[in-house]
Amino acid sequence: MADGISLTDKLATFGDFWSPRTITTFNDCDVMVVKVKGEFTWHSHEDTDDFFLVLKGNLDIELRDRTVTLGPGELYVVPRGAEHRPVAREEVHLLLIEPTGTPNTGDTATAAARKLA
Repeated sequence: MADGISLTDKLATFGDFWSPRTITTFNDCDVMVVKVKGEFTWHSHEDTDDFFLVLKGNLDIELRDRTVTLGPGELYVVPRGAEHRPVAREEVHLLLIEPTGTPNTGDTATAAARKLA
């Protein structure tokens, strides 16, 4: 990578929600940005933790026993195997880091296709 990556510029290249865009990779992981709004499906990742960093807006990560609320600059790691559902009552921008190929729904049959930003 010759130059730095502007997250703001990458987020400006698309408008659809719940469709992560890979902006770079490292150590067999994808670094992605995504815009979200509304409720995502309940799901879990059996083989990996799930990393969320809020860049803009407020995000609720609903777990079966509690809700974690995040604002800009805050992050949360959902432990592997924990059922969760992200909920955004407004447009929220996130940075995600996942092992390359991890389905965003925890199931390859229902996962969004990976796109480049």
